[in-house]
Amino acid sequence: MNENTIESIATYVILTLATGLYSTAQAATSVKAKVNGMVCAFCAQGIEKRLSKLPATQSVYVDLKQKIVAVQANEGQTLDAKTISADIVDAGFDVVSIETVSQSVADIQAETKDIPAASKKKSEPFWGPSRGSVRCDPRWP
Repeated sequence: MNENTIESIATYVILTLATGLYSTAQAATSVKAKVNGMVCAFCAQGIEKRLSKLPATQSVYVDLKQKIVAVQANEGQTLDAKTISADIVDAGFDVVSIETVSQSVADIQAETKDIPAASKKKSEPFWGPSRGSVRCDPRWP
């Protein structure tokens, strides 16, 4: 091999590695909210369906036990935390906190799964106004 070929290969390898490092260093942008009032899978499905309709949404994750809603933006797009908060409130839930994070929904999901069982708060069922009926609509008085 001549010196030019070795330089070309070395340059190619360095550029390839640099491109790979750059793409993995760029984290996905998501909006993460702490939401009260979600008590069942139907609640989670309603929020997920509603937020999935936003044009910049790539994916949505809802964790009932941790009361977390996470929405990931499409690549190159941004999400408006105020719009997401308004959609959640319009659906009948309370947004306790909301923040934009540099994580993907998959990362947030993995993070919530890694919380030790001892630190997870056991969720107690909320009983509605009639005998033994489970509250599935957060707008019940």
